[in-house]
Amino acid sequence: MFIVPLALTIYAFIDCLNTSEEDTKHLPKIAWVFIILLFWIVGPVVWLAAGKNRRNRTGGAGPSSWQRGRRQQWVAPDDNPDFLKSLKDDRKPEAEAGEEPGRRDGGTSPDDKTPPTS
Repeated sequence: MFIVPLALTIYAFIDCLNTSEEDTKHLPKIAWVFIILLFWIVGPVVWLAAGKNRRNRTGGAGPSSWQRGRRQQWVAPDDNPDFLKSLKDDRKPEAEAGEEPGRRDGGTSPDDKTPPTS
């Protein structure tokens, strides 16, 4: 029962210190620091509830309205058109040289069915 209020107080204290003076509401920043430290359980809760402007800035890192409405999905590499295009671009130098992939050094590839000649 001691660790949770202590963690909450530390979190609110650090959050208050990292908040700019313009983003604090109702009181100056130094007053919020004293409230958080003096009123051990109530101070951090009041800071988190009413002490800071909690809005996304237009230039912030929050998602835009278009991104919030769009479902984010992971795309497998074989379904990603950009990845497939990069593979085609990687193969062009070999095709322009007239060589088969894997035969540049005269070696054999694991797909060869013919035995090596001595």
